[in-house]
Amino acid sequence: MNSTPSTPSTTSTTSTGASAGIRGLGTGAFRWQRTHNLGELNANHAGKEVILMGWVHRRRDHGQLIFIDLRDRFGLTQVVMDPAVAPQLLEPASAIRNEFVIAVKGLVQKRPDGMINKALPTGAIEIAVNELRILNACDVLPFPVSDDGETSETLRLKYRYLDLRRPRLRDNILKRVKFVKAMRKALESHAFLDIETPFLYKSTPEGAREFLVPSRVHPAHFYALPQSPQLFKQVLMVSGFDRYYQVVKCFRDEDLRADRQPEFTQVDCEMSFVDEEAILSTFESIIRQAVTEFFDGREIPAFPRMSYDHAMEHYGVDKPDTRFELKLHDVSQLVASCGFKVFAEAISTGGIVNALVVKGQAEAFSRKDIDEVTEFVRQYGAKGLAWAKKGAGTGLAGWQSPIAKFLSDETVDAIDRKLGLNAGDLILFGAGGYDLTKASLGALRNHLGARLKLYDPAQLNFLWVQEFPLLEKDAGTGRWIAKHHPFTSPKPEDIAKLETDPGAVKASAYDLVLNGNEVAGGSIRIHDPEVQKKLFATIGLSDEEAQAKFGFLLEALKFGAPPHGGIAFGLDRLTMILTGCDAIRDVIVFPKTQKGTCLMTGAPGEVSLDQLRDLHIRVNRLE
Repeated sequence: MNSTPSTPSTTSTTSTGASAGIRGLGTGAFRWQRTHNLGELNANHAGKEVILMGWVHRRRDHGQLIFIDLRDRFGLTQVVMDPAVAPQLLEPASAIRNEFVIAVKGLVQKRPDGMINKALPTGAIEIAVNELRILNACDVLPFPVSDDGETSETLRLKYRYLDLRRPRLRDNILKRVKFVKAMRKALESHAFLDIETPFLYKSTPEGAREFLVPSRVHPAHFYALPQSPQLFKQVLMVSGFDRYYQVVKCFRDEDLRADRQPEFTQVDCEMSFVDEEAILSTFESIIRQAVTEFFDGREIPAFPRMSYDHAMEHYGVDKPDTRFELKLHDVSQLVASCGFKVFAEAISTGGIVNALVVKGQAEAFSRKDIDEVTEFVRQYGAKGLAWAKKGAGTGLAGWQSPIAKFLSDETVDAIDRKLGLNAGDLILFGAGGYDLTKASLGALRNHLGARLKLYDPAQLNFLWVQEFPLLEKDAGTGRWIAKHHPFTSPKPEDIAKLETDPGAVKASAYDLVLNGNEVAGGSIRIHDPEVQKKLFATIGLSDEEAQAKFGFLLEALKFGAPPHGGIAFGLDRLTMILTGCDAIRDVIVFPKTQKGTCLMTGAPGEVSLDQLRDLHIRVNRLE
């Protein structure tokens, strides 16, 4: 993209010395305007006079001949200052250091054949400078920005504006911009409308803790920042805007981790007159189109589908990484009557025994390695792991295991057959309650997949997960609560079960999973006021409470609400995966730390007593 060319000023353009030019030349400097960016000049521009501006990426002094790689977001261009040609450049050029901001005027010339840099788009040319301006100097840097060397994250976040100059982070942000553009293009090609919704609205219970904003003009009343635009986008469907999307900030006051921030970005979408199949096919087409464009034509295959029950049974999680096998196997029935107390107790109390088979790794895993993975599953609540190494024989003679003495030849042979064991395989057993055992082994499966390099990191495996339970029991109260949110529609055939068997009701909900990460989630919404009342009653919400919390939505559903549903893509997490990053902080321009603070600005910070008085707030600090 070119800057707008203009005729250079005829006023003097040389610096009067390092001291005069180091902090810039005031408004006169911008009588120049750059004619090109630093990524577009090539041999076809030879002989052309240009004005370039940017940061000094690297300076090389070859006697009196000075080479500078000048950088902007578009790329690098080499400029050459030869005092023999332009002696007035000697003094200001000697003052220049890395990250100074300069402007140069000169002629494009071809580099000699042996000096061409084929790694740069501009590597066939250089600029012979005849005029120079130092627009601003740079103090001593807290860390180098010309490369991606190791620097503490605390320091990088404090000086985030410098961190953003570093090649890797800069490229991440530019890739994010590219992907957002591709998503917008794909959505608008399917007739979706970009519509904004409010940031200040009423507090509504949607699952996570909300950020509250006090109202000055309504003392003791608060707005909430949206966890998502869920209610507003449903109202938009009632209003007749039948295809909506928004690249929107959402806010959740939750504990943080590598892939979570207090403010995050969704590509939020909703459609009318659709069923679940229409939603999945539409958004699969959109995401495949956007990712293909992002990767400059890379074909993305159709997304397979998997039920929630299948995912939990075979992968232990509802967001399975399908780039590798290593599935969970239920051996509960085979060991139910064995003499190993851990297995027997798990099954007698309604739990399970599951196994992971790590093919060909028996010899590679030492006792120390097994102890390490045992400690790993303890992080997820498991008490430990049982293990066995499969040898060449049958029955107990073919097993090396501390639990072998509790098992019979028949039991071992049955396990061998069920798991398809071969000599050299390692078997890891987890036992306990269903949820805990699945969660710990599911996490271990992902850990082993990465540790043993069982997949290609560049591979992209998308997957739809469907048929989630609509409700789950709250561990504290024992009440039914919505697994997603209370506007998710039950499967039509399960509506009658809301009153008779709530735990068996399946939701018309779906998640999009990429490489073991949930990158989008959505559902068909309830558009029938009577069904919405039934669901509220099932989760113990009275008519009065429902009216107080969601009255405007319930009112809207009475006025011809169409069948509708939608999805929200987690832009930060999706971009993190597409760019090959490990944390979403690496694809967010100004992220918070894991404690929710901004090291650059010092947020959150205290406010004055006057501000608090205006808001009718008194702060009580608890010791």
